[in-house]
Amino acid sequence: MGDQDLSTELAGQGYQLVGKHSAVKMCYWTHKSLTQGRDCYKGRFYGIESHRCLQMSPAIDSCNLHCRFCWRNQGWENDALMPEYDDPEGLLDRSIEAQRRILSGFKGDPAVELARWEESQQPRHIAISLTGEPTLYPKMNRFLELCHARGITTFLVTNGTNPDALRALDPLPTQLYVSVTAPNAEVFRRLTLPAQEDAWERLLESLAIVRDLRTRRVLRHTLVRGWNLGWVEQYAGLDLLARPDFIEPKGYVYMGKSRQRLGRDHVPEHEEIAAFAHRLATRTGYLELDASPESKVVLLGRSAEGRFLPSRAPALASLPLVAASA
Repeated sequence: MGDQDLSTELAGQGYQLVGKHSAVKMCYWTHKSLTQGRDCYKGRFYGIESHRCLQMSPAIDSCNLHCRFCWRNQGWENDALMPEYDDPEGLLDRSIEAQRRILSGFKGDPAVELARWEESQQPRHIAISLTGEPTLYPKMNRFLELCHARGITTFLVTNGTNPDALRALDPLPTQLYVSVTAPNAEVFRRLTLPAQEDAWERLLESLAIVRDLRTRRVLRHTLVRGWNLGWVEQYAGLDLLARPDFIEPKGYVYMGKSRQRLGRDHVPEHEEIAAFAHRLATRTGYLELDASPESKVVLLGRSAEGRFLPSRAPALASLPLVAASA
């Protein structure tokens, strides 16, 4: 795992290692969905059921950015296409098994409805976003194919600096998130500390590719007060280059390892995010569709159509979620 074995530390942080380079971790909102019936903003915005959402990464030790606002471990990653990796077939099975282990203790919790817990045992969504840069995983296409064959929708989150991987995506994920966390090259360099000198140019290339991809596409702006909150005109130019279906201005959250790099004064209030989103909507022509003050995020869209997941997926009860030979 990179230059040093951090498996013990990761396990202590709640990661379930499901391969040499892969992990699953229970999301805060999965817990809230089971115990309180509350879904994360992706439920409000896109129809995701948080108690049926599996958060994982096939590239926990691979990333080519070192973002100051990132809550993950840093300093030990591979920053190029992974030379070795976990096989996608086994990875999907082990990820589902790990999710079931993580959630097993909720079955006896009096605050959890049994029917809701039983649903959680059959994940319907996989968020490929936990840590690392997933487009550095060479078998992403096969992993997406396997997920979709089982009726599992996929959210792929990328920092956008690997345009060749975006070109090669086949099939496309159900939803593609591209993190655009700086308005210009200088802010990008200071805030994300990229491993490659041409990372900004590669991001711009990716935005042009995203414009033509035929899946649901979202640009996310993680906004840090004092670092990248502002420059509305420049963000608008990037958004109009990609022409995504939706834009998510979202406030930085003071948590995890980011607390070693940033302070509480860098956390914006939701009102600041809402004001930024309003100005961005005015300059891009996007509509202000929704907001989640609790998560400090606003949803902008070209229209209100296409927000929710398609109902085309087959019934999960009829799908084998773990191979018989596993």
